[in-house]
Amino acid sequence: MKRTRLFACLFLAVFLAVVSSKVRAQTTAPLSIGQTFTIESKVLGETRRVNVYRPQAYGQAADAPLPVLYMPDGGMAEDFLHVAGLMQVSVGNGTMRPFLLVGIENTERRRDMTGPTTNPEDKKIAPRVGGSAAFRRFIRSELMLEIKRRYPTTAETAVVGESLAGLFVVETLLLEPDLFDAYLASDPSLWWNSKYLVQQAPKLLAAYKGAPKTLFIATSNEPQIVADAGSFVKALQVAGSRAITWHYESMPQETHGTIYHPAALLAFRAVFKPQKPATAK
Repeated sequence: MKRTRLFACLFLAVFLAVVSSKVRAQTTAPLSIGQTFTIESKVLGETRRVNVYRPQAYGQAADAPLPVLYMPDGGMAEDFLHVAGLMQVSVGNGTMRPFLLVGIENTERRRDMTGPTTNPEDKKIAPRVGGSAAFRRFIRSELMLEIKRRYPTTAETAVVGESLAGLFVVETLLLEPDLFDAYLASDPSLWWNSKYLVQQAPKLLAAYKGAPKTLFIATSNEPQIVADAGSFVKALQVAGSRAITWHYESMPQETHGTIYHPAALLAFRAVFKPQKPATAK
């Protein structure tokens, strides 16, 4: 009798475990925070994956046109998720305007984020480098058009990046400033090509007379990055361009590995702060 009861209890336990497993399987589903698509790039000669997140501001129509924030390093296993989270929280608590976040997943990151170099040491970091101009052509002539086709957007655009992607942000501001309206760079790798961009910055900044631009640059506790960024900031000060509004944030409490998240939060609040409603007269 005891043996029969024991077998009955074991059978019941196994049965309940199987049923519970099936119930859990039936009630779980993939978690999605946005959309993803691929684009066949003729400029780059490859397929690129793009991840998109649209935050929803309180009281805003679901199809209201949004400005666009482009983000290199935008893969799901890269920086897309945590930047989308920052945007969701910031839009939700009213500390930034909503932007359509467009994350560009990497294929050959060190190729796309760097310009040409004559420094032999630079060329050791990857089989191919120096492709930033082509990557900008991809963004301008292919990706931006596809985003406009798929989503309701305004004409306002911005770009955000850290490290080599921060280098790409600064290089784009200096060489093709009309591509974006706002430029957000954390710990940019301005050492690239023996500090070529830093050396050329005074001339390029002084020559710019185009539409207004905004630059946010932040640095961690990395001595070389801080020194190079300091030289770049001096060039901004000397140029005194009325067309470029800039802000430099020193963040010595952060390392190169931790700066992106807190710097992006500060940048969103400083550059994308909500517009105050007009007061009645």
